[in-house]
Amino acid sequence: MEYQNPQTAAVRVDPAPTPAAAGGRTVISETAVAKVAGIAARAVPGVYSLGTGSSRALGAIRDAVGSSDHAAGVHAEVGETQVAVDITLVAVYGVPLHALANQVRASVYAAVEKLVGLQVIEVNVEINDVYIAPPVKPTGAPAVAEREAVL
Repeated sequence: MEYQNPQTAAVRVDPAPTPAAAGGRTVISETAVAKVAGIAARAVPGVYSLGTGSSRALGAIRDAVGSSDHAAGVHAEVGETQVAVDITLVAVYGVPLHALANQVRASVYAAVEKLVGLQVIEVNVEINDVYIAPPVKPTGAPAVAEREAVL
């Protein structure tokens, strides 16, 4: 029979303090929250773009030079433990607007609470325009209308 020391099983080593237990302060800027909210809102099908007409024009210039502003059309107010988000967007024609606003709201709530770790108290959605896609131009050779032979 082999002897086992009962005291070795009872030895407990305390782990190093976790970051949450360590001292310090975390500050999350409004810009960071706005970017997270903007990315979440753009991911919802039926959202054409974010922002007002002037901010979209500025965004087009940014896109032309290879830069992008993920926080365009998004304003966040950050407190100690809570955040409020305002989003201005353009919807794609044919998408029910109230349903779209609810989907955007749900997406932003989930992303901000998960990634930022703050409680979202409200997400205000303003749909200020509807995008209507231009008609599709036929490509290739023009179609020749066939006529039936008259007997």
